[in-house]
Amino acid sequence: MINVAILGAGIGEQHLNALERLGRTFQVAAVVDQNTDRIEQIRQNSDFRALSNIQDALDDPTIDVIDICLPPHLHVPTTLAALAAGKHVVCEKPLATSMQDVDRITAAARSAGRQVFPVFQYRWGSSLAQLRHLQRAGLTGAVQTAALETHWSRGADYYAVPWRGTWTGERGGAVLGHAIHNHDLLTHIAGDIAWVSAMVTTRVNPIETEDCAAICFGMTSGALCTSSISLGAATDETRLRFVFEKLTATSGTEPYAPGQSPWTFVARDSVDQVAVDNALAFAAVEPTGFEGFFTEVGKALRFEANSAVTLQDGAASIGLVTAVYHAARTGQRVALPIRPDHPLYEGWLP
Repeated sequence: MINVAILGAGIGEQHLNALERLGRTFQVAAVVDQNTDRIEQIRQNSDFRALSNIQDALDDPTIDVIDICLPPHLHVPTTLAALAAGKHVVCEKPLATSMQDVDRITAAARSAGRQVFPVFQYRWGSSLAQLRHLQRAGLTGAVQTAALETHWSRGADYYAVPWRGTWTGERGGAVLGHAIHNHDLLTHIAGDIAWVSAMVTTRVNPIETEDCAAICFGMTSGALCTSSISLGAATDETRLRFVFEKLTATSGTEPYAPGQSPWTFVARDSVDQVAVDNALAFAAVEPTGFEGFFTEVGKALRFEANSAVTLQDGAASIGLVTAVYHAARTGQRVALPIRPDHPLYEGWLP
């Protein structure tokens, strides 16, 4: 059994629910929050310990994994403290807010001999399992282009939380806090990004950080992809479209679990549609969202074959955010990966 301490009872509630559904692998031993009333609100029938001090969880030798669900500015110091205490780490997005800090985490994980799993739960769901199955079966061909839409609604009630919408508290806007999952899905399906050009602006709410963006990606494969981001939409919708050589895959509009709702897979040559439809019937069934994410973390910690999100995946996501902000501020096309001599290597805070 893998013992977990969840830090933060906000998004931590969703982690708790997923971990409890995986009770044969994980046991939530403690939940830590400065407000212990919030812990009791998510407890249901669980018997975990309610703690108000993170250090108590770090000092507990029975805890194997520290699951960080804290505000973004606390991710790096808490990850480093957990690794120093000999714990494996699960960390909500963003893992860090500079490539310099990513490199510090990488060095600390290597020194401690522990693993770090950045949270990108959007990767799991039945429709994405189908898409990966079609790719492996050779029925898609290469990606030609992709269009990502992160069109969500965020208003004054959302930004009433003091740290939201600020560079100090949130360390970024919609590029960092909302579209980062869809950008991870882009690389998950279409491969590495070679360069970025971008525009960002603040048009919806009176906040410091951006709430709209238009981004172009040049993939290492040569594919050209785009991302449209706004927090001023009428509702919360995520729409993804991948145009491959042999078929076009289009998601529904489910905002927070795009792999959960049905996708369409349309062959470019109608003759191939029967083979596509037949292959879909044999795609593996997998749990969605956090349950899928933690299933793979469990396999990784048991040294089994797995598809867990890696520290390298998290580093790539932070490199991409760095490139987007630099491209937007300079008007330049920015190449990836971000090297230590890049002007924003130490961070993108203005």
